[in-house]
Amino acid sequence: MTRAGIGLRLLVQALAFLIVIGPHWLSLRFGRGRLAAHIPVLFHRLFLRLFSVRVTQTGTPPPPGEPALVLANHVSWLDIVALGSLRPLSFVAKSEIEGWPLIGPLAKLQRTVFIERAKRAATASVNATVGERLVNGDLIVLFAEGTTGDGLRLLPFRSSLVGAARAALSAEAGGLARIRLQPLALAYPRRNGLPVTRAERPEIAWYGDMELAPHLALFAERGPIDVHVDWGAPIAFDAATDRKLATAQAEAAVRRGLREIRLGGPGVRPVPALPEAAGEGADVSAPGIAAV
Repeated sequence: MTRAGIGLRLLVQALAFLIVIGPHWLSLRFGRGRLAAHIPVLFHRLFLRLFSVRVTQTGTPPPPGEPALVLANHVSWLDIVALGSLRPLSFVAKSEIEGWPLIGPLAKLQRTVFIERAKRAATASVNATVGERLVNGDLIVLFAEGTTGDGLRLLPFRSSLVGAARAALSAEAGGLARIRLQPLALAYPRRNGLPVTRAERPEIAWYGDMELAPHLALFAERGPIDVHVDWGAPIAFDAATDRKLATAQAEAAVRRGLREIRLGGPGVRPVPALPEAAGEGADVSAPGIAAV
């Protein structure tokens, strides 16, 4: 992709942002937030289409309206866009992101819950906030490794923020009888239709001390990317559930999901195109298509 092509696509994305920011704010301020929940989905889908990223998925995600805490692995900033294109959901993220130019405001539009990782007391506060959101039927994504990885290995899952599920069971939060813990494996198996090699990983995965600007340039220049999302079997979490054991079960499920993605397991399905772009008979397997 040429620099002119990248610039034109970014301009289209920026115009889309200016169009939706007003209705989004009004929905949050004066409405019930239903429109605001769906606007980020369309915004992410547009980005994926413009930059030729295709998302496919296997497994069964939580039904709409069912509260669920998603425990996922974390590979890249692109995880946010890919998962955000699937359905209305929010993320738990480190507090530094809140102050980042452009990315911070976008995270706020996604109703991200920020945590100051340096403060132990912040965990309890975030757990309470996420617990309240779960009681209200939200889908909250927690990158349980606590950081991004290279996509080749899975880091140990941290159980501290899974305490949000416990908070959602408390009487103060609404007294839900059970919360769904949803393992989710996310991988980038192909680029330009070919398997991603080890040398190509730094062009997709963003981890360690990698600078963001050169990484974004490589992402835009090197061609179409396939992202695959595998929803694992849900784990029921109630008052008697051991938090650390449930976290270990979710980690094992994500590990299995990543293995199946690498082996090209059955059941991969492309997800629908943008409603505005996919008329009757549209090709929903083309690059740049995200999911509902």
